[in-house]
Amino acid sequence: MAAATPFITFEGSEGCGKSTQVQRLAAQLESLGVPFLLTREPGGTAIGETIRELLQFAPQGKGMFPETELLLFEASRSQLVREIIKPALEKGICVISDRFFDSTTVYQGAARKLSSETVEKLNALAVGDCVPDLTIVLDVDSKTARARMQNPRRPDRMEQEPDEFYESVRRAYRDLAKREPNRIVLIDGTKATDGVSEEIWRVIVSRFPSWAERSRSSDTAADNPQSAIRNPR
Repeated sequence: MAAATPFITFEGSEGCGKSTQVQRLAAQLESLGVPFLLTREPGGTAIGETIRELLQFAPQGKGMFPETELLLFEASRSQLVREIIKPALEKGICVISDRFFDSTTVYQGAARKLSSETVEKLNALAVGDCVPDLTIVLDVDSKTARARMQNPRRPDRMEQEPDEFYESVRRAYRDLAKREPNRIVLIDGTKATDGVSEEIWRVIVSRFPSWAERSRSSDTAADNPQSAIRNPR
C-alpha cells in the first residue's frame, strides 16, 4: 500500500544528476499542488549545515579518518530526522531528500570499507523508524560522473576521490537495489535529463496513485492554490 505521505530520497555518485532531478520533481509536485519539503544530506538544519561544511570544504577536514566521517554524517542525519523530516511527515507534508542513509551504507561502508554491521547499526540509531518509501538511484559510470563535475565550482572533498572510489560506490548502489527492490529503483542517469525525469515520474505515479490522479487532472489542479514548503538551508 502506498504511503499517505511519501518520503522520497535520491541517491547516486557525485555527478549523477540527482540534485537536478530533485528540483524537477519539486517543480512537478508544485504544479500539482502537492505540499512538499526539500532537504539534503549532510545538512538541512543549522547543526547539519555546520557539519556539511566540515565534511566537504573546511581545511580541518583534510586527513579526516573514515570513522570520524561516518559519525559526522550520522550526527547530521539524526538532527535532520528529528528536527525536519519526521515533523513534516506527521503534518502530511511529502519529504524529498537529496541523499539519506543509503549514502552512508555505500560511501562509508562499501567505498571506505568500514564494517557494514557498524554502519547499519549507526544508520538505525540515526533514523529510527524514518525509512524512505521510495529511493531513486541514478546510475552513472565514473567517466560520465567525472566529466559532469568539470565545471567552474569548488569541488568538495568527496569529488576529489579517485575513479576506483566511484566505481566502488556504483557497485554498492547496484547491490543495494538488488537487495531492496521494493524500495530502491535504479535508473540510468546517463540518459538525457528530460528522459530521466520522465522515467522518474513514471515510477513515482506507479507507487503513489493519488499523484497520478492529480496529474491527469492537472488543468483543475492548476486552478488550486499551490502549496510548497522548502527547507531554506
